[in-house]
Amino acid sequence: GLVGMGRIGAVLKVAPGTVTAMIKTLAESGLVEYEPYSGVRLTGAGQKLATHVQRRHRLIELFLVEIVGLDWSEVHNEAEHLEHAVSERLIERIDELLGHPSADPHGDPIPDRLGRLVESSSSSLLVCPLQSDVRVVRVGDQSPAFLKLLERRGLAVGSRLQVAERSEAGDSVELTIPDRAACTLGFKAAAKVYVDEV
Repeated sequence: GLVGMGRIGAVLKVAPGTVTAMIKTLAESGLVEYEPYSGVRLTGAGQKLATHVQRRHRLIELFLVEIVGLDWSEVHNEAEHLEHAVSERLIERIDELLGHPSADPHGDPIPDRLGRLVESSSSSLLVCPLQSDVRVVRVGDQSPAFLKLLERRGLAVGSRLQVAERSEAGDSVELTIPDRAACTLGFKAAAKVYVDEV
Protein backbone atom coordinates (compact mmCIF):
# COMPACT_ATOMS: atom_id res chain seq x y z
CA GLY A 1 0.00 0.00 0.00
CA LEU A 2 0.86 3.67 -0.15
CA VAL A 3 2.52 5.49 2.74
CA GLY A 4 1.77 9.19 3.14
CA MET A 5 4.44 11.90 3.25
CA GLY A 6 3.26 13.08 6.68
CA ARG A 7 3.84 9.67 8.21
CA ILE A 8 7.35 9.42 6.72
CA GLY A 9 8.16 12.94 7.96
CA ALA A 10 6.94 12.10 11.47
CA VAL A 11 9.05 8.93 11.67
CA LEU A 12 12.18 10.62 10.30
CA LYS A 13 11.48 13.88 12.19
CA VAL A 14 11.95 16.01 9.08
CA ALA A 15 9.79 18.62 7.32
CA PRO A 16 7.30 17.49 4.61
CA GLY A 17 9.24 19.41 1.93
CA THR A 18 12.42 17.50 2.82
CA VAL A 19 10.52 14.20 2.57
CA THR A 20 9.14 15.09 -0.86
CA ALA A 21 12.63 16.00 -2.15
CA MET A 22 14.07 12.72 -0.82
CA ILE A 23 11.21 10.69 -2.29
CA LYS A 24 11.61 12.32 -5.73
CA THR A 25 15.30 11.36 -5.70
CA LEU A 26 14.42 7.77 -4.77
CA ALA A 27 11.75 7.71 -7.52
CA GLU A 28 14.31 8.86 -10.10
CA SER A 29 16.54 5.98 -8.96
CA GLY A 30 13.67 3.51 -9.50
CA LEU A 31 13.45 2.57 -5.81
CA VAL A 32 9.95 3.95 -5.12
CA GLU A 33 6.76 4.81 -6.97
CA TYR A 34 5.56 8.28 -5.99
CA GLU A 35 1.96 9.40 -6.44
CA PRO A 36 1.60 13.11 -5.61
CA TYR A 37 -0.99 13.81 -2.86
CA SER A 38 -1.41 10.06 -2.27
CA GLY A 39 1.90 8.70 -1.10
CA VAL A 40 4.72 6.38 -1.95
CA ARG A 41 5.44 2.66 -2.20
CA LEU A 42 8.63 0.67 -2.68
CA THR A 43 9.31 -0.86 -6.10
CA GLY A 44 10.72 -4.39 -6.36
CA ALA A 45 14.24 -2.93 -6.48
CA GLY A 46 13.46 -0.68 -3.50
CA GLN A 47 12.14 -3.61 -1.48
CA LYS A 48 15.27 -5.62 -2.29
CA LEU A 49 17.58 -2.77 -1.20
CA ALA A 50 15.55 -2.12 1.99
CA THR A 51 15.79 -5.80 2.96
CA HIS A 52 19.53 -5.75 2.25
CA VAL A 53 20.02 -2.69 4.52
CA GLN A 54 17.85 -4.29 7.23
CA ARG A 55 19.95 -7.45 7.12
CA ARG A 56 23.22 -5.52 7.49
CA HIS A 57 21.88 -3.36 10.32
CA ARG A 58 20.40 -6.21 12.34
CA LEU A 59 23.41 -8.51 11.94
CA ILE A 60 25.71 -5.69 13.09
CA GLU A 61 23.47 -5.01 16.11
CA LEU A 62 23.62 -8.68 17.11
CA PHE A 63 27.40 -8.78 16.56
CA LEU A 64 27.83 -5.72 18.80
CA VAL A 65 25.83 -7.37 21.59
CA GLU A 66 27.02 -10.98 21.29
CA ILE A 67 30.67 -10.51 20.35
CA VAL A 68 31.64 -6.94 21.34
CA GLY A 69 29.56 -6.99 24.55
CA LEU A 70 27.67 -3.71 24.13
CA ASP A 71 24.30 -3.25 25.82
CA TRP A 72 21.18 -3.79 23.65
CA SER A 73 20.16 -0.19 24.42
CA GLU A 74 23.24 1.31 22.74
CA VAL A 75 23.72 -0.77 19.57
CA HIS A 76 21.16 0.87 17.27
CA ASN A 77 23.15 4.10 16.83
CA GLU A 78 26.46 2.25 16.55
CA ALA A 79 25.00 0.00 13.83
CA GLU A 80 23.70 3.08 11.95
CA HIS A 81 27.32 4.27 11.59
CA LEU A 82 28.86 0.87 10.87
CA GLU A 83 26.36 -0.51 8.37
CA HIS A 84 27.62 1.82 5.62
CA ALA A 85 31.31 1.06 6.24
CA VAL A 86 31.26 -2.75 6.41
CA SER A 87 31.94 -4.87 3.32
CA GLU A 88 29.57 -7.56 2.08
CA ARG A 89 32.27 -10.15 2.80
CA LEU A 90 32.42 -9.08 6.45
CA ILE A 91 28.61 -9.14 6.76
CA GLU A 92 28.57 -12.74 5.49
CA ARG A 93 31.36 -13.65 7.94
CA ILE A 94 29.41 -12.08 10.83
CA ASP A 95 26.33 -14.06 9.77
CA GLU A 96 28.39 -17.27 9.73
CA LEU A 97 30.10 -16.49 13.05
CA LEU A 98 26.71 -15.91 14.72
CA GLY A 99 25.29 -19.16 13.30
CA HIS A 100 22.95 -17.57 10.72
CA PRO A 101 20.68 -15.98 13.35
CA SER A 102 17.01 -15.29 12.63
CA ALA A 103 16.59 -12.27 14.97
CA ASP A 104 18.56 -9.28 16.26
CA PRO A 105 18.95 -8.36 19.98
CA HIS A 106 15.53 -6.65 20.00
CA GLY A 107 13.83 -9.66 18.38
CA ASP A 108 13.44 -8.08 14.92
CA PRO A 109 13.79 -10.71 12.18
CA ILE A 110 17.04 -10.78 10.18
CA PRO A 111 16.49 -11.37 6.45
CA ASP A 112 18.56 -14.25 5.03
CA ARG A 113 20.97 -13.80 2.09
CA LEU A 114 18.06 -14.05 -0.35
CA GLY A 115 16.07 -11.40 1.52
CA ARG A 116 13.59 -13.86 3.02
CA LEU A 117 12.14 -13.05 6.43
CA VAL A 118 10.57 -15.44 8.93
CA GLU A 119 7.27 -13.82 9.83
CA SER A 120 6.35 -13.84 13.50
CA SER A 121 2.92 -14.71 14.89
CA SER A 122 3.65 -13.01 18.22
CA SER A 123 1.15 -10.74 19.99
CA SER A 124 1.71 -7.77 22.29
CA LEU A 125 1.25 -7.75 26.06
CA LEU A 126 -2.00 -5.84 25.36
CA VAL A 127 -3.70 -8.76 23.63
CA CYS A 128 -1.89 -11.96 24.66
CA PRO A 129 -3.81 -14.41 26.91
CA LEU A 130 -4.04 -13.57 30.61
CA GLN A 131 -2.32 -15.81 33.16
CA SER A 132 -0.53 -17.86 30.50
CA ASP A 133 3.22 -18.47 30.36
CA VAL A 134 4.66 -16.23 27.63
CA ARG A 135 8.17 -15.30 26.49
CA VAL A 136 9.31 -11.90 25.19
CA VAL A 137 10.30 -12.32 21.54
CA ARG A 138 10.46 -8.76 20.19
CA VAL A 139 10.51 -5.14 21.33
CA GLY A 140 8.91 -2.55 19.07
CA ASP A 141 10.71 0.54 20.43
CA GLN A 142 14.49 0.67 20.33
CA SER A 143 15.02 3.99 22.08
CA PRO A 144 17.69 3.60 24.80
CA ALA A 145 15.31 4.92 27.50
CA PHE A 146 12.63 2.32 26.69
CA LEU A 147 15.11 -0.56 26.47
CA LYS A 148 16.68 0.43 29.81
CA LEU A 149 13.19 0.55 31.37
CA LEU A 150 12.48 -2.99 30.12
CA GLU A 151 15.87 -4.20 31.37
CA ARG A 152 15.19 -2.81 34.86
CA ARG A 153 11.85 -4.64 34.87
CA GLY A 154 13.39 -7.94 33.71
CA LEU A 155 11.77 -7.81 30.27
CA ALA A 156 14.63 -8.50 27.84
CA VAL A 157 14.07 -10.71 24.78
CA GLY A 158 13.83 -14.28 26.09
CA SER A 159 12.32 -13.32 29.47
CA ARG A 160 9.36 -15.41 30.67
CA LEU A 161 6.34 -13.89 32.37
CA GLN A 162 2.57 -13.88 32.74
CA VAL A 163 0.10 -11.04 32.23
CA ALA A 164 -1.81 -11.16 35.51
CA GLU A 165 -4.32 -8.42 34.78
CA ARG A 166 -5.16 -5.54 32.43
CA SER A 167 -7.09 -2.42 33.37
CA GLU A 168 -8.10 -0.05 30.60
CA ALA A 169 -9.45 2.45 33.13
CA GLY A 170 -6.17 2.38 35.03
CA ASP A 171 -4.01 2.23 31.87
CA SER A 172 -2.15 -0.67 33.46
CA VAL A 173 -0.91 -4.12 32.51
CA GLU A 174 0.22 -6.08 35.57
CA LEU A 175 2.99 -8.60 34.96
CA THR A 176 4.22 -11.54 37.02
CA ILE A 177 7.88 -12.32 36.30
CA PRO A 178 9.59 -15.37 37.87
CA ASP A 179 12.13 -14.49 40.60
CA ARG A 180 11.33 -10.77 40.38
CA ALA A 181 8.86 -8.36 41.94
CA ALA A 182 5.59 -8.01 40.02
CA CYS A 183 5.57 -4.93 37.81
CA THR A 184 3.14 -2.78 35.88
CA LEU A 185 3.40 -1.22 32.42
CA GLY A 186 1.10 1.34 30.85
CA PHE A 187 -0.89 0.36 27.74
CA LYS A 188 1.42 2.34 25.41
CA ALA A 189 4.53 0.53 26.68
CA ALA A 190 2.81 -2.88 26.82
CA ALA A 191 1.78 -2.51 23.15
CA LYS A 192 5.51 -2.39 22.20
CA VAL A 193 6.44 -5.70 23.87
CA TYR A 194 5.67 -8.82 21.81
CA VAL A 195 5.42 -12.32 23.24
CA ASP A 196 4.83 -15.93 22.20
CA GLU A 197 3.08 -18.50 24.35
CA VAL A 198 5.56 -20.92 25.91
